[in-house]
Amino acid sequence: MTIHLVGGGRDEAWYAELYGPFLAEAGAQPEVACLLLDEGDVPEQFERWSGALTAAAPCRPRAVPVVPGAAFDPAVLDGADAVFVGGGLTPEYASALAGPLGRRLAEHPLPYAGFSAGAAIAAGRAVVGGWLSGGVPVCPEETAEDLDEIEVRDGLGLIAPAVDVHAAQWGTLGRLVEAVARGAVPYGLAIDENTAVTVRGAGARVRGAGRVHLVRPDGGGAAAVRSYRAGEELPL
Repeated sequence: MTIHLVGGGRDEAWYAELYGPFLAEAGAQPEVACLLLDEGDVPEQFERWSGALTAAAPCRPRAVPVVPGAAFDPAVLDGADAVFVGGGLTPEYASALAGPLGRRLAEHPLPYAGFSAGAAIAAGRAVVGGWLSGGVPVCPEETAEDLDEIEVRDGLGLIAPAVDVHAAQWGTLGRLVEAVARGAVPYGLAIDENTAVTVRGAGARVRGAGRVHLVRPDGGGAAAVRSYRAGEELPL
């Protein structure tokens, strides 16, 4: 199973680059189950995402609401050729999908694409929000996902590194650096907007407008960051 993680962004000029490889792996005219957090605006979200995906390549998007606090039935994926998880409150996506969707994809692999929150929850241990570490700010408060301290929860388990998103645009790289440095996650990827990373096994490749920042522990409570641009490969 190939994993495509998009760090956010709404620039239509990048739709083909960001979503085309995901759709190509799903086959000709694939049915794409679009999992979207239901905050009363699923029709509006779906209009946006169906437009983005069909602009990237011929496909058949299908809306699948993710209802906060309700059990997610993975049977709704029956007949789908690929899975797309959209953006919104990352903690809610993680709570609803981590167990049932993670197990379903482990048993029945499909091409997976996650945008923003959908990228963050792909990890085994997912950074779902927060802006403080021991009361000290490490990223802007408006990126906190309604949380104070940095919080890590179970994710889908599709990849080993944790993921943070909107890295350059929202200043979230500092949150991931702190999570790695203090050992809350083993290592991580911070992805800029209009930028994607494709994960295949132990390797990954960057595409799009910005960079992917690989954060690894560097001993003694430190972390090291190396940034990669489109076309470059990074080891996982």
